[in-house]
Amino acid sequence: MLLGNARLGDRDVDVRIEAGRIVEIGPIGRGDIDLDGRWLLPGLWDEHVHFTQWALTANRLDLSGATSAREAAEIVRGAVGRDMLVGAGFRDGLWPDAPTAALLDAAAGPVPVVLVSADLHAVWLNSAALRQFGLADHATGLLREDAAFDVTRRIAEVDDATLDSWARAAAQGAAARGVVGIADLEMSWSRDTWERRIGAGHDTLRVQFAVYPQHLDRAIDEGLSTGLVLDELLTVGGCKVLTDGSLGTRTAYTYGAYPDGGTGMLTVEPSDLREIMSRAKGAGIDSWIHAIGDRANTVALDAFESTGASGRIEHAQLLRSVDVPRFAQLGVAASVQPEHAMDDRDLADTVWEGRTAGLYAFRSLLDSGARLRFGSDAPVAPLDPWLGISAAVTRTRWGREPWHPEQSVTPQEALDASTRTSVAVGEPADLVAVEADPFDAQGAHLVDMPVALTMLGGRITHDAL
Repeated sequence: MLLGNARLGDRDVDVRIEAGRIVEIGPIGRGDIDLDGRWLLPGLWDEHVHFTQWALTANRLDLSGATSAREAAEIVRGAVGRDMLVGAGFRDGLWPDAPTAALLDAAAGPVPVVLVSADLHAVWLNSAALRQFGLADHATGLLREDAAFDVTRRIAEVDDATLDSWARAAAQGAAARGVVGIADLEMSWSRDTWERRIGAGHDTLRVQFAVYPQHLDRAIDEGLSTGLVLDELLTVGGCKVLTDGSLGTRTAYTYGAYPDGGTGMLTVEPSDLREIMSRAKGAGIDSWIHAIGDRANTVALDAFESTGASGRIEHAQLLRSVDVPRFAQLGVAASVQPEHAMDDRDLADTVWEGRTAGLYAFRSLLDSGARLRFGSDAPVAPLDPWLGISAAVTRTRWGREPWHPEQSVTPQEALDASTRTSVAVGEPADLVAVEADPFDAQGAHLVDMPVALTMLGGRITHDAL
């Protein structure tokens, strides 16, 4: 296959593809596909996705627009039927009122209601749902962290055929935004899930799946190691460990106090974290460590230093200045989610007042020599890398003043953090062609970048030419 008349940087080229790889770049001749001067880029990766949760969320009641608990309850009232109602996307951090089971009881009566927070770290249940999940004595109906994760797992028990059809649609939607691959951090044992999907013809995305500590022994017994290729489209990722909660639930583990006097929560003891990381390292499995609060990031970096493990920190959201250079020193990548900065800025300015200079510190990390990897944490933010690229470059959304613009990155740096390959001879033909200049210094077209063509290994997965 020959792609003709592509804009590659500052030159116009043709690109020849054979057996899924780029074999020639230059003035070759008339192409099988004429890109008519469109910009050609490496295919995009979303480095942090909960893919099944993303597929499920698309089929749940949307609560993202609720500005109070009462407004959320009214949305539930308008949607409730005869069966359990599941909603998603609420953000209660700045609500003037508290989510309670009683509010949902008034809206839904005897119908069980389960609402999942936007950051996945909390669930809000009414009395009927609390009884159904064996939690009838719970005081408020708002569950956080492990208790929430347990409910989230149980409401995800959809039959494989239905869930896989939703996953196929989600993958096609990702390809339409130029995505060729994801790092899937679902809490379940994902190997079986993706082998089933790929075996059934799901061929739109490359997938690297994470392993959680409860599955680490199984992964070791099966001989898995980071980077191991199980299929052309499926590889093994790292061992994901959560060290703290989230900003949205005020459970991120911090040095300074929240307005209520708390400092969040540490969800794994440092000694246990080191043991897990050492065991993973011995099997050749990288560590992917969730750390959001500044104190949690210190704990995670200390564990990398003491174990010599390889890997990355997921989120690296709030950092002390003394910890920023440690990423490069330890060879630990920062797997960050730029769009969260747009969603979190008001809450962060409220509960982390005076500390936000160290929040989403992308420029500081890059300048210190750290490697950035961009993701969405979908469904916390949409699985659309252009949103993250735009947020990292412009540090603004909805016409607001840029938030900590000193931490912005260039379009090229943002694209580098969103790709795993390059447009070069010998590289996989994982490519995306876009309609607007992605290198515009102002980032004017990034947030809604029109994607004309996506290719995975030389196969077209999205075509809007």
